[in-house]
Amino acid sequence: MTMQPLLSIDRRRVLAGAASLPLLGVAGVVRAAEPDLSALADITTATRPIDRAERDGRIARAQALMKANNIGAVLIESGSSLIYFTGVRWSRSERLTAVVIPVEGRPCIVTPFFEEPSIRESLGIVADVRVWQEDEDALGVVAGFLKDRKLADRPIGIEETTRYFAVDGLARALPGAKIVSANPVVRGCRMIKTPAEIALMQAATDVTIAAYRWTYPRIEKGMTPQQIGALMNAATRKLGGSPEFELILLGEAAAYPHGSGKPQRVTDGEVVLMDCGCTVQSYQSDVSRTFVFGAASAEQRKVWDQVRAGQATAFAAAQIGTPAGQVDDAVRRYYIANGYGPDYRLPGLSHRTGHGIGMDGHEPVNLVRGEKTPLAVGMCFSDEPGLYLPGKFGVRLEDCFHMTAAGPKWFSIPPTSIEKPFG
Repeated sequence: MTMQPLLSIDRRRVLAGAASLPLLGVAGVVRAAEPDLSALADITTATRPIDRAERDGRIARAQALMKANNIGAVLIESGSSLIYFTGVRWSRSERLTAVVIPVEGRPCIVTPFFEEPSIRESLGIVADVRVWQEDEDALGVVAGFLKDRKLADRPIGIEETTRYFAVDGLARALPGAKIVSANPVVRGCRMIKTPAEIALMQAATDVTIAAYRWTYPRIEKGMTPQQIGALMNAATRKLGGSPEFELILLGEAAAYPHGSGKPQRVTDGEVVLMDCGCTVQSYQSDVSRTFVFGAASAEQRKVWDQVRAGQATAFAAAQIGTPAGQVDDAVRRYYIANGYGPDYRLPGLSHRTGHGIGMDGHEPVNLVRGEKTPLAVGMCFSDEPGLYLPGKFGVRLEDCFHMTAAGPKWFSIPPTSIEKPFG
C-alpha cells in the first residue's frame, strides 16, 4: 500500500487486470456477456471540471510557497502534478514534457517540437511553450528558460516523481545549480483540497457506491473475481465514472491485503472483499466493502464488527491539528486491546490505517505511525483499518473523509452491519 506514480501499474491493478474482460458464464451461473444496465444513468452530468481560475490560484499558491521556502523554480514532469497545475495530460516517455514554474511570472512548458500543437490543446493556463528538436537536449531548453528568467543561481525544486534522467540532465546543463525537493511546494498545494476538488471526489465516491449497490445483488455462487469486477466496471462507466481499479478477494484470499493469484470462486459462507474506485474529472474514489455470501459465521461477524469499530476509532481520532500518525496509533491501541498484533503483526492490521487521496489514489500524507504532519482543513484520507487472519479470511472496510474546520466528514457513510454492506 505505497503511493504509486501516475502511470505505474500497482499490485491491485495487476491482480484485477482481467476484470475488464467480457462476463462469461460458469457452471451454475447464467450471465450474458453484456449485463443489462438499463436501470442506471450517468449521475455526474452536473459536475464541473477544474477551470482556469482554479489553476491560476494553484500557480499563485505554489509561487507563494516557493518564496517562503527560498525556491527559485520548480520542475514538474508529466503526471498528475502536471495536470494539477497546467491541465496538460501527457504520458511519460523518453521524450521529456515538463513544466517549469518560476517563483514569479508565467510558467513554461517544455516539450518536443512536433508535440506542441497537442500540448496546447489541453493547456489550461497562460504559459510560455518552448520546444526542442529531436537532436537537441530538452534539459538544455529548461536551463535556457531559467537563465532567461535569472533563476539559474536559485535553488531549483524537483517534483518527487520526476525521473532521474531529467534531474541528472538539468544538473549537467546547470552544473552550479542547487537541486532541492519541491515537496514543500507541490505537496503544500496538493495536500489541501479546495471545494471544487472535494466536489469532484464526492461525485466519484457517489458513483462507486451506486455501482456497488447495483453489483451486490448480482453476485452469484461460482462467480470469479474477474466476473464480479466486470459487473462493477460496467456499472461504473454507465454511472459516469472511469474505473480506476477493482480488487475482488474471495475466501482465504481476503486475508492478504492485495490478494492472491490462486483461483477463486464465490462459495457459500465465505468472505467477499471488494476494493474499488473510479475517477470523475481526474479525481478519485476508493471504497472497500466486506460481506459474506450466504450466512456469516460467528467469527466472521466478530471480526467485521471489530473492523467497523476500528474505522470509527480512526475517524474520531482525526481532528484538526492532530499529527496524522496518531490516528494510526489510536487504531492499533484498540486492536491490541482485542488481542491482535501487536504493532503490524498478524493476525491484525499489517498496513497503515489510511492514505492521502485526490488525483492519485495514494497521495501524501499517510495515516501511519510516526507521521507528524498535522491534520488541516482540506486534507483527504482513506480510513481502512482492516484485520487479516492468514489461512482464514480478512475484513477491510474503507471509506474516505476530508477534514473540515469542525473535524472529519465522510465522502461515503460506513456500513453498520455485515448483512447490509451498502446501507
